[in-house]
Amino acid sequence: MSQNPPQLRPDLARAAIPDARRDGQPTIGMVSLGCPKALVDSERILTRLRAEGYAISPDYSGADAVIVNTCGFLDSAKAESLDAIGEALTANGRVIVTGCLGAEPDYITGAHPKVLAVTGPHQYEQVLDAVHGAVPPAPDPFVDLLPASSVSLTPRHYSYLKISEGCNHHCKFCIIPDMRGRLVSRPAHAVVREAEKLVAAGVKELLVISQDTSAYGVDLKHAEDRGHRAHITDLARDLGSLGAWVRLHYVYPYPHVRNLIPLMAEGLVLPYLDIPFQHAHPDTLKRMARPAAAAKTLDEIAAWRADCPDITLRSTFIVGYPGETEEEFQTLLDWLDEAQLDRVGCFQYENVAGARANDLPDHVPEEVKQDRWDRFMEKAQAISEAKLAAKVGTRMDVIVDEVDEDGATCRTKADAPEIDGNLFIDEGFEALKPGDIVSVTVDEAGEYDLWGRP
Repeated sequence: MSQNPPQLRPDLARAAIPDARRDGQPTIGMVSLGCPKALVDSERILTRLRAEGYAISPDYSGADAVIVNTCGFLDSAKAESLDAIGEALTANGRVIVTGCLGAEPDYITGAHPKVLAVTGPHQYEQVLDAVHGAVPPAPDPFVDLLPASSVSLTPRHYSYLKISEGCNHHCKFCIIPDMRGRLVSRPAHAVVREAEKLVAAGVKELLVISQDTSAYGVDLKHAEDRGHRAHITDLARDLGSLGAWVRLHYVYPYPHVRNLIPLMAEGLVLPYLDIPFQHAHPDTLKRMARPAAAAKTLDEIAAWRADCPDITLRSTFIVGYPGETEEEFQTLLDWLDEAQLDRVGCFQYENVAGARANDLPDHVPEEVKQDRWDRFMEKAQAISEAKLAAKVGTRMDVIVDEVDEDGATCRTKADAPEIDGNLFIDEGFEALKPGDIVSVTVDEAGEYDLWGRP
């Protein structure tokens, strides 16, 4: 059993690739870097390749070529992606690059001129064309059939459900709109149909993701099609009717978000909101080109908790943003004291090539960024520890993620996979298996994790 670090960066996630192939079958390896949205892209690429008769290799050496799905959100993530490409070239030699960093092909080929092809994010057809050129398909019509369900890079009991691509915001520190374009929402009936298939295949938890979940359907003018309206409130209600846990990620605090809270109070949707607040001082938010309404945000949080006392609020913040003064940072600490968020992540500001924030004056020294990050995380940790201590003695439902000889690693409704905490069961766990949802009594709490017994 392993404890999740609370500051785990989603752009450093890795996909686990299943190994299943027949003799002589053309084989593709894959490493998927980046956020869950990139993981969904990887799943779609692998599903298409499987349908064309390719096998999927869990390692480089056993593959005829390797796809590296890259992250380009931060300069450190770009460096990580270049390292992964170099590792794949060394181990295999035949590498196709896709993903967010693929939007900068010269940057990639400048470092690794021997890559076979470079494609941008969600360019599925171009990736397939590159694979066909490097490793021609050789399907066996008696063996290779379209899989009954999509290739999944997550455990069978939970799945990410991407509802849109792109973003209409123009935050100065972010280049996502440049890489992935403006908001493009999927039709609601297509999202619901995919969710129905996932639940029918045994998925117990649907993790709704996008770049801006609150804005879902804006580009479609919230049109209704085949009985489903393209609006986040309607979509959440539709998904909540399927019987699985439904968890909402990347929700901007627009006023209409309050309409989701009754669905959480009713139990249709998990009482969990992942909201990227980023900062609290109005001047900092203005320099970020984000809505500067921290005081109103506190009012919204109070209203959400009044309507749904069990709600869990997760957010991420940036410290050391250009021009951030000690006074502005202290405002953020004071705001966090008042907001009492349950789950908090924090990044030290980094320049990103192409981001407008790079040109702002008064960049903060690295040692000051580190000091502020340490102070922020110390306060966030204290809040987390106190909130978890209050759960000792209570009963709650948890979903089992993993079982080994030491015990079961589970998550409560307040915990998303990879980024939040865990609940560990170290006695009476022998009959449990991944995907089980069981009731436990909490008997111990730490800074970020809980321990309990069935």
